[in-house]
Amino acid sequence: MLYPKEDKEHKVLLYACRNCDHRQMADSNCIYVNKIMHEINELTHIVSDVTSDPTLPRSEDHPCPKCKHRESVFFQAQTRRAEEEMRLYYVCTNPHCIHRWTESSI
Repeated sequence: MLYPKEDKEHKVLLYACRNCDHRQMADSNCIYVNKIMHEINELTHIVSDVTSDPTLPRSEDHPCPKCKHRESVFFQAQTRRAEEEMRLYYVCTNPHCIHRWTESSI
């Protein structure tokens, strides 16, 4: 896939590959930008394989809100917005559920 790139020395628009050195002149100086305006829930980025990670702590103090299974793995991550606090992310260890949820860290 070729992406728009400016050749600053010659002041022309090119299309360039990000994996190799291939470049070609753009036939038009018009570039269309497609901006996705909705935010994706950060829980969708958590991979369900974290339940088998032996380095993650496990808890029986936070039962799954979906299936009520007692055990979950959890980890802490900072959200994208710097003004927000650190959060704990939980993943249910029930292999038939694997529900993901979060609670704000105290």
